[in-house]
Formats: sequence, structure tokens, C-alpha cells
Amino acid sequence: MSESSLSPNPSSRPQQRTRRTRIVCISDTHNCTVKLPKGDVLIHGGDLTNQGSLTELSKQVAWLEAADFECKIVVGGNHDLTLDTAFMASEGAARHNTVKQIPAECQALLTQSPSLTYLLHESRTIKLTSPSGPRTTFSVFGSPYSPRWGGAWAFQYARPHHVGDDESVARDLWGAIPLDTDILITHGPPLTHCDMSRMREHAGCEVLTQHLWRVRPRLALCGHIHEARGVERVRWSFGLNVDDNGMRRWFAKEAGRTPWADPSPDSLKNALVDLTAKGGMPLDNDGGRAQHQDSNGGCATAELETPADVDAMDIDSSEHFSGNVAHPRTGTMSFGKIPYPDWDHDQAAIAGRLGRRETCVVNCAIQSSSYPHAGHGPRKLNKPIVVDLDLPVWEE
Repeated sequence: MSESSLSPNPSSRPQQRTRRTRIVCISDTHNCTVKLPKGDVLIHGGDLTNQGSLTELSKQVAWLEAADFECKIVVGGNHDLTLDTAFMASEGAARHNTVKQIPAECQALLTQSPSLTYLLHESRTIKLTSPSGPRTTFSVFGSPYSPRWGGAWAFQYARPHHVGDDESVARDLWGAIPLDTDILITHGPPLTHCDMSRMREHAGCEVLTQHLWRVRPRLALCGHIHEARGVERVRWSFGLNVDDNGMRRWFAKEAGRTPWADPSPDSLKNALVDLTAKGGMPLDNDGGRAQHQDSNGGCATAELETPADVDAMDIDSSEHFSGNVAHPRTGTMSFGKIPYPDWDHDQAAIAGRLGRRETCVVNCAIQSSSYPHAGHGPRKLNKPIVVDLDLPVWEE
């Protein structure tokens, strides 16, 4: 598979070999175990348990450790209370008043697991090295955080919802996502992407959505909102604006989204999302890397203003504006030389990364109803979502 021609000076970048990698995606198991399809990578997006007790976590960790995958990645969720040390210090006595829980002991089940990669708002570069595996590599960022929703729970922050709300915590959190991220795992979904609650309200985070536009990973996995389980392919468009003062500004925005539906939801067949070239509808994302810093510590960014740079781009130059109209809340994310108020725009988000033109968002919640599950009828479990993705081969 050849690298996209959408990056600046594409001829100067070598073609990169890719190979199909199968990723099995689950979240919100809430003490349940399900049959896991075969794959190379298993990802759990949080809410392993209902209350995060040692007994609950022990059973879930034992199940995951026994699963036959070369790589298994886990993040926590708002119900995994003991994994959040700060929450337990303030709320633990009230939530676990019958059997005292020791957070360090619970957390050690994951941090000291010999076969699980536990991510606590951090990134990792993964290399699949098994001779029988795809021998591919990817960068992953995993986080247990989600906006405050339905009372006091772990890993939660003030929900950015209205213009003027304090978004500083959310911006600090999601601003930590590296631009080079290939797979983004967040327990909570981004706003308007696989986040429709049972109350018909979008329950995701707007600031996370803004950073999704900025990073544009290949995959963005989440859970949390059980009823919103599903998949959508989000396409990005790039453009160049010239304001009334002649200043040139690049922007990225959503150009459209395509939902996916399991063709056999009630069968035992895999819920397969095929994003490979062989499947006929490959993900339009070459994983382009951000430009490295120059010798002076600055970002060695390309200006991206020559005809050769933009020849193959999806350019939208129809929006002419003055002032600060291109604000993230309007659906347009702008990156340029002059920052807009209260947003850090940077050329690094565009330069060298024009091949990141599509992201697949996956809400892989296993539980189909919200907690508490009593009163919703027989408990129904969703199938894991299986994603086939072409990833770069690391071996020579």
C-alpha cells in the first residue's frame, strides 16, 4: 500500500509497507465476560467493573490475561473506582463502606500484569514481534477520563457544555494527546460521535472532539455511553482561508461521516469493520507524522502554501471570513500563524500530516443498557467489534 500523496512533497517520503492487523475492541463489560474473536490486538476501553472492587477487578483481569492476543491494552473507566487514587481518597469510604478497598492493591492487578498494557492517560509505541503475527507497529494513547455524568464517579472532570464554561481541565487533559497517535482510546466519546444517550442527548466531550480534529488518528475507540455503540468513519477536509487583512490560515474540519451497521447483529458472525485495502474501502489515513523540532527548539513546519503542496488536497476555499469567525464551536477547526482567542493554533497540526484524512470512531460498549442494569429487562450483551486495519510493518 503506497503512502498517500496528500502530504507536502510526497515524492520525498518513502513508501511504507503495511500489513493487515486485526484489532478486537471491547468496553464497558461491567463484570461480564464474552467470547472474544481471534485477533492480533485486544483493546478494553474501560468500565471493567461496576464498583472497582478487588474481587471484581481480579476476575476481569484474569479473563483478559487468559485471552490469546499478542498485545492487550486496557484503560480504566468511571466505574473502576479504585483505579482513581484521588477519587478514592475523597469518596472511597462512602462508596466502599462494607468491604474496605485498598487502591494500590487493586491497581497492581493491572500495573503489574505480565501480559496487559495498562494506560493511565499516557501513550505507548507498540511493536508486534511474534513471528506468526503481522509484525506491525502503532502509537497508542489511552485515557480513562470522561465528562461528569450521573453523579460522582472516578476519572471525571467538569463537562464542557456551554459557551463560557471553564474548559481548562478538559483542554489540559486532551491537549496531552500526541499528534503522532495512531490509535486513540478514551473511555468517554467525543461530542456528536457515537455518544447519543438513552435520553437522546449527546453525552460526549466537545473539547475531545476538537482534539480529535487536531490529531486525526486512524482509530478513536471509546465506550461509556452504552446505547451509542457503533462505528462511523469521519472524513476530514483541509482548506486555506485569506482574511480581510490578507492573512493566510489553514483549517481542518469534518467533511462528512459514514455510519457502519453490523449486517448480522443477532448472529455469531464477527462484527467486522474492514478498513484494509484488500477489503476494498481502505481508511484514508497514512498516519503522517508531525514535523520534528528544529535545532533552535522550534517546530520545523512547512508553510504549505505552494501549489505543489495543495495540488491533491480536498481544499475548501469557499469560506471567506474576517475576525475570529472560524471558531471550533462552529464546526471548523482552524490552524494558522495567528492564534484565535483561547485556542492554541499551530502549523504542526497540519504540516506533514495532510494524509490523515479519515478517522474511524468506534464505541465498543459490550453492555447494551446503562447502569444500574436492573429494571431494563434481561441483560443484553453486544458482540465485540473487530477492526481490520493496515498498519506499517516495522521489520526490515
